[in-house]
Parts: sequence; structure tokens; C-alpha cells
Amino acid sequence: MTQAPAPGFKTNPDYRITFEPSPRRVRAMFNRETIADSLATHLLFETRHLPVYYFPRSDVRVDLLRRTEHHTYCPYKGTASYWSIAVGDQLSENAVWSYPEPFDEVAAIKDYVAFYWDRVDHWYEEDDEVFVHARDPYKRVDVVNSSRPVRVIVGGETVAQSTRARFLYETRLPTRYYIPPEDVRMDLLVPSDKVTACPYKGTAHYHTVKVGDRVFPDIVWHYPDPIAECPKIKGYLCFFNERVDDIQIDGVSMPRPVTPWSKDWADKAASVPDQRGPVGRP
Repeated sequence: MTQAPAPGFKTNPDYRITFEPSPRRVRAMFNRETIADSLATHLLFETRHLPVYYFPRSDVRVDLLRRTEHHTYCPYKGTASYWSIAVGDQLSENAVWSYPEPFDEVAAIKDYVAFYWDRVDHWYEEDDEVFVHARDPYKRVDVVNSSRPVRVIVGGETVAQSTRARFLYETRLPTRYYIPPEDVRMDLLVPSDKVTACPYKGTAHYHTVKVGDRVFPDIVWHYPDPIAECPKIKGYLCFFNERVDDIQIDGVSMPRPVTPWSKDWADKAASVPDQRGPVGRP
């Protein structure tokens, strides 16, 4: 059965949830065991959230699940029940959830279950492993060559200047400017231990910029081995738009974007007394 109506939509009518079938075979593995394997997954798209794969219960190894007392409430979907995954001597607590009595507006999610991405070991779309989160089929990442002059200023110093950058256009994100290392002041860059992953591009490694006695941590990144779908950024360097003094294209300063990373940079800058660089970021 379902519950009606969802109170969240009454107070926030612009909130959106869609539940769409995926044509891809999707698998999740934990402790070398396939926990879910389906040709009938759905992607749940929800305002301000990443897409989430939902599996038909019939395509999940329910014999490896242990129901828990944990519950959460969503004003748009209902009350979620949880299960832990138990394989051999390994336990992933509250890794799986389902809405046994969803609100009418999302009744289609009944009899489906979802997994926290980081509480299983591996995810596959067909035979390719996917990292970080489910990929949005409506998202595009385009990389194009440009001869337009690009100049990056950090701490009052021109750190990069190029007429052979590659512009990366990614849905709902600011344009990123990837610059060949030959056009970057590599003597001002110090390798960082920071590493992040993107399901659309691969694993990024970072550099800190040092200009005199000023330090701008983790302001530059590059993908030494991007995924096969995004080869053109390999080895090129990109600066956080939000953190640099200025990025100029054709001699014109680009507006500084406000993104989810902006607050992280503001917090970091506030915690480092000698960090006088501008607050903002990619």
C-alpha cells in the first residue's frame, strides 16, 4: 500500500522526483559477492540530489541482507526501512534501503531497493566499473580546443597563459579551462596529496600554488589517466575558477562562479591566517 499525499510537495511544489527505467545492466558487489544484478534498474532523479539506482527486489540477493531497526523519513517519499549486507565475516551496516509504503506521488518506487554507493565495494554498468556515484544520462561533458588567449592570475602573479587551452563544458557546472603544462608556471606549483574522483572524467590529482610566502592549497588539478570517454584533458592543468584572483579569456575577466565548492574554500581560507587569496572557487 501507499500513503497520500506527500506533505513535502505541498510546501515545496517546485521539488521534483522522477523515476526512469535504465537500459543498462547494473551490478553492485560486496566482499567479492554480487549483491544485485539487474537489467531492470531505475534511476531516481531528485531535486538537489545525485541520481540513485533502484533495483527490483527480485534482482537483489535478499538472503544476504539483514533487516535493522534503522528508519529515516523523507517528506517526499515516505519512511525508509534499512538492511545491512552480511557476506562472510564482512558487514556493511544500513547499506540498503527501501520505501515499503511510499507516498502516492512516488508509488512506483515500492518493491525497489537502493544501496549507498560507498557501502558496497564495486559498481558496474555493463562490464565497466563506475566510481563515485551513478552517472546521469542527461549530463554532457564536452572538451573543445580553443585558440582564445587564457590567462590565470593567482596572488597577483600570472601563473598560466595559453592560446592552446581546452575548454571543458559540463552540464550545470562552470566552464573549466585545461591548460598544457608547458604554458603553466610549474615552478610555482607544489604537488599535493589530495586526490578526488569523478564518474565522468576519472581520478584527479592536485597541486598547491606558492607565490612568495603566500600559499593557495589544492587550487590546481589534472587527470593523468582520464576515463576513455574524456581523453582530451589528459595531462592538462585546470585552476579553480573560484579560488584564483582572475581568469581572463580574450583579455576579459570571467565572472567568478558560485558553486558547492565555494563554501569549502571560504572555510579553508578562514582557517589559514596567511591565506590572503580571494574567497571563491570551481
